[in-house]
Formats: sequence, structure tokens, C-alpha cells
Amino acid sequence: MKSIFDKETRLEVVRRIDSLTKNNTPLWGKMTVAQMVRHCARCEEYYYGNIKISRSLMGRIFGKIAIKAILKDEHSNIRKNSPTPPPFKVTENITDLEGEKLKWKLLIERYDTFNRTEFTHWFFGKLTREQLGQFIYKHCDYHLKQFVA
Repeated sequence: MKSIFDKETRLEVVRRIDSLTKNNTPLWGKMTVAQMVRHCARCEEYYYGNIKISRSLMGRIFGKIAIKAILKDEHSNIRKNSPTPPPFKVTENITDLEGEKLKWKLLIERYDTFNRTEFTHWFFGKLTREQLGQFIYKHCDYHLKQFVA
């Protein structure tokens, strides 16, 4: 399964980010392409430990089941219109898509030196490095598919 910690996978994600334009419209959801890019960059900041979020009650109950379903195989994915916690919601009007893309790409490239062996996710709970790498890729892929990139 693809992982953001794999160099070729990171290059693929960066190429797909590069292909986004202000003319992309979502196949689902409410975000514009620029809002989605900022949302994804915020998520990367979270994985680097720069944004703190407490575990959710629903995550404590269903988190392990949900991550198993998402990481089951190459074809399993995040459910469309899944809930987004407030720190990751982007509602402001963003006019600099290229600047947002650059921030996200730089954060993706930094995974080359990511050295955490485990991570406690706000919904899924403790994830191994392997699970985290796979989930981060699936999250990127989910949003890039949302805008056909």
C-alpha cells in the first residue's frame, strides 16, 4: 500500500498538487480548491505536531474500527463528506492558490525526514509509523481526487 514516507509516492502527490488550478471544482464537498489545499497543509502541520487536538469521544469508540476499514487495502478509502474537526476547517476566502500549493508541497517533501515511530491521532488513536504513512497518503489522495488531480 502507498505511504507518504515513500519517495515515489511523495513525488506523485507533489505532481498532482502542481496540476491543481483555480478552475478545479469539487466533485463533492463545500471547499474550493484553495481551501482544500490549505486544509491539507493544516493536516500535515498536525502530523508534525504543530497543531494540538484532543482525542474525540467518537474516535475513542470507533477509531480503531475506522482506521482498519480505511487501511484495509489499496481500494478502501475515506468516506466522502466525513466530519472535519474545527482546527482543520477552512472557510475563509483564499486568493493565493499558488502560495497555498507551495506550502503544502514543502510539507509533503519534509516527510523524507519524519522520524516519529508512532503517532496518536485525534480520531483513530495510536498509529504505527506504517499506518500513519498510509493514512496520510490516503487523505491526500482523497482530496486530490475530490478535485480530479
